[in-house]
Amino acid sequence: QVQLVESGGGLVQAGGSLRLSCAASGITFSINTMGWYRQAPGKQRELVAAFRSGGTTNYADSVKGRFFISRAKNTVYLQMNSLKPEDTAVYYCNYKDGVYDEWGQGTQVTVSS
Repeated sequence: QVQLVESGGGLVQAGGSLRLSCAASGITFSINTMGWYRQAPGKQRELVAAFRSGGTTNYADSVKGRFFISRAKNTVYLQMNSLKPEDTAVYYCNYKDGVYDEWGQGTQVTVSS
């Protein structure tokens, strides 16, 4: 069973930065993807950024150039810069491989204007 533990998040003013971390345990497949999704009130959960085990990444258009995903073994990070009020959401870590599709508990990010 894959388990995800998230940290980071909080309240920040517009233009500020935050860093999210997500540590995975129980990984047995070397081919996998770890990423971050977010869900704002009244909206669907959306992909923010993903990091594949081969090293490729992808980002939502709305965060390109501001957010940066990185990965060290089984921990994935999301560096969020130039935050905007519209980035306010619950951010969820996700792990996928051929068997598992697991979610973290979510961490609140609030950006004040």
